[in-house]
Amino acid sequence: MTLTIQNNVGALNARNNLNRSSSALNKSIERLSTGFKVNRGADGPAALVISEKQRAQIAGLKTAIANTEKAVSVVQTAEGALNEINSILIKVRSLALDSANSGVNDADAFAANQAEIDNALDTINRISSNTQFGEKSLLDGSAGVTGTASVPATVTFLKGTGDTSGGTYAVAVTTAGERANITGGTSQTTALAADEVLTVNGVSIKLNAGLSQTGVIARINEFTDQTGVVAENRSGGTRLYSKEFGADAEIEVVSDKAAATSSSGFGTTLLTDTGLNIQGTIDGVAASGKGNTLTSVSGASTGAVIRLAADTTNAALSVNGAQGNISVQNNSLVFQIGANQNQTAKIAIQSIKADSLGVAVTGTKFNSLNEVDVTSFDNAQDALKVIDAAIDELSNIRGDLGAFQANTLESIGNNMRSTLENTVNAESVIRDTDFAEEISKFTNNQILVQAGTSVLSSANQTTQSILSLLQ
Repeated sequence: MTLTIQNNVGALNARNNLNRSSSALNKSIERLSTGFKVNRGADGPAALVISEKQRAQIAGLKTAIANTEKAVSVVQTAEGALNEINSILIKVRSLALDSANSGVNDADAFAANQAEIDNALDTINRISSNTQFGEKSLLDGSAGVTGTASVPATVTFLKGTGDTSGGTYAVAVTTAGERANITGGTSQTTALAADEVLTVNGVSIKLNAGLSQTGVIARINEFTDQTGVVAENRSGGTRLYSKEFGADAEIEVVSDKAAATSSSGFGTTLLTDTGLNIQGTIDGVAASGKGNTLTSVSGASTGAVIRLAADTTNAALSVNGAQGNISVQNNSLVFQIGANQNQTAKIAIQSIKADSLGVAVTGTKFNSLNEVDVTSFDNAQDALKVIDAAIDELSNIRGDLGAFQANTLESIGNNMRSTLENTVNAESVIRDTDFAEEISKFTNNQILVQAGTSVLSSANQTTQSILSLLQ
């Protein structure tokens, strides 16, 4: 063995190994103190790439789960309001049934039932307008299919369905809707010569002697709530027309006085008339007409329902011809229920206003729930059909919301919780410190550092032996 003092190779070797042990010890301390075995790219490039992607997925899953829980709250808010409206409709149905029992009801009883129904419909409209989640309205139609008309004075968009696509659709009336209407066979030109009883739709109206034509019209209109009929001066004659449009609207009128210039002019023969359903197209395709409403039954506009106004020059007819366009927007509620792009679910909630329920029900003179009238036996029977349709419609909406909550939101939420658990576990395997293993490494490295320090100290003492040769 050679003895040198310029280079202490043994000390260099000991220092090199001590540095390695110290570096390994520091890494063990870092892993034990942070809980991660991958703290930087150098600790495991591939592991870092995989775990960072999984971290993003974990954060997305947590947010998506929270989103589904919020969505459930939105659906439950809407469903709770619909439940209350359903209770109101059941009460309205009971009132209609009570009016249908005409054998025991007088005019005051009919009027009381109608007043209560009107109040109930106002409440339905109020609930529809005021039900919100935060500041987002849920039942006024803004969370479903909405539409605006280019000629709002004559066209009103009532509602659409999930089948209604957004777009702009031309509206045209090919046959005007018509109200039932009857004009007196003889125009009244002088005051009534004697008391007269005019029976309109089963309601007896006493006309006192001396009434002018204007007075007669005003007297008939006092009973509009009971008869469903409006009187007007039409080209000098007294005309009666139904409040409702369509083939189910009827008028029956008879007087106890012969037609004459000094009587109401209707005569002692029973006069009857029925209305006519509107016909027209939406987006160039024939629509289903009922009263003064058109319902699209095919094409992109399927499910859209619009109401046409009365002609300004003839109240007994609806508008006719081209009526501009309707612009339809699908504003369905869209929920982000996944951790990745486009993992969404949506549901549309149509307007629950009285004007949008029980629309265009066949076999009844009323064209929506908002028009129901129970001031006579026949009206009460027609009203029951509309109310039953509204209850069915509302129940279907609640069923759709319930299915969406249970089968979409809650099921996906449960699946994401399971996915989150498994993803967290996978990320933990890649990145988290195995403390049992790391403690063993830490102890080993700690001993190596202590031993290396001691050996380095000894290696530095080996050159001391050369001094004995110099003595």
